[in-house]
Amino acid sequence: MTSSPTRILIAASGTGGHLFPAIALAQQLPDYEIEWLGTANRLETSLVPDKYPLNIISVEGFQQKFSLKTLKIILGFITSIFQTQKLIKEHQIDVVFTTGGYIAAPAILAARLQKKPAVIHESNYIPGKVTKLLSRWCDVVALGFTGTSQYLPQAKTVHVSTPVRSQFLTPQALDLNIPDEAPVILVSGGSQGAVAINKLVRAAAPAWFDLGAYVVHLTGKNDPDENSLQHPNYIPMAFSANMAGLLQRANLAIGRSGAGTITELAFTSTPAILIPYPYAAEDHQTYNAKELVDAGAAVVYQQSELTPEILEEQVSLWLKSPELLTQMAAKAQNLAVTDSAKRLANIVRGLTSK
Repeated sequence: MTSSPTRILIAASGTGGHLFPAIALAQQLPDYEIEWLGTANRLETSLVPDKYPLNIISVEGFQQKFSLKTLKIILGFITSIFQTQKLIKEHQIDVVFTTGGYIAAPAILAARLQKKPAVIHESNYIPGKVTKLLSRWCDVVALGFTGTSQYLPQAKTVHVSTPVRSQFLTPQALDLNIPDEAPVILVSGGSQGAVAINKLVRAAAPAWFDLGAYVVHLTGKNDPDENSLQHPNYIPMAFSANMAGLLQRANLAIGRSGAGTITELAFTSTPAILIPYPYAAEDHQTYNAKELVDAGAAVVYQQSELTPEILEEQVSLWLKSPELLTQMAAKAQNLAVTDSAKRLANIVRGLTSK
């Protein structure tokens, strides 16, 4: 008799920071049957269905103020736990994995109720609310940063860094009309874009063009000024599926400091100007940035203090002294954990070995 395949439920929803590490794990488990848990109208609806069966539940994050909508959210949350329990039963799930966020709560609780092992990966330096609340009910909490363990004293934690997608493991072709010798600045506000960063960069970029640089600008889909800058060296696009290729080519990156971004910068040895999202919970993006900054691979500016003049001057300094960027790139490379996804997969396999 042949044994049945191991089955995993992956609960990851919302942003690239939650989805891409989960996809990286899934790519390390080709022998597993994978079910995906997500919510409607989020990024997973476009990224996941081509690869794995997507199961939608109705769960939302809780609001600060109590209102009638709070009752609806609570009801939806309870319903989502039972929906996830049913999914675990029907598909004979052996292990549940999640990358945090509000979808992690019903996933972990349903796993607990069904007596199935659960693993959560916390990519941010400051763990999210769900991780803090429910990590003690997980068999393993995998960490993106070693220092995060101090915030989870009751959990079994293992540092694995944050996995990157398989595209980052090999050189990627880049179909852009940019001369080989030209310096490239990659600007990205994360998977959702960032209007504030867009404005800063467009104001500062003309000086960089004068120095021969090209700017590849991932603007996001909600950019009110998308046609405000025109130049042969300016390449705007709402989104790119080839972030690996762009970072591999870039001499400098400008953007937010989500945990996934920090990992990708180290992996591709890309120096960076980091502008933490000012409304991130507990200012966790500033803490994320600290690892690269302390290593000398990046500089960080708070959005409130950064002006087009400061940004223009900082980038121009590096463009005029490219050896400084070369030194930063080497320091970034020293931080890369190249087998993070494999480490995470080994944790999952250890919990499901039959």
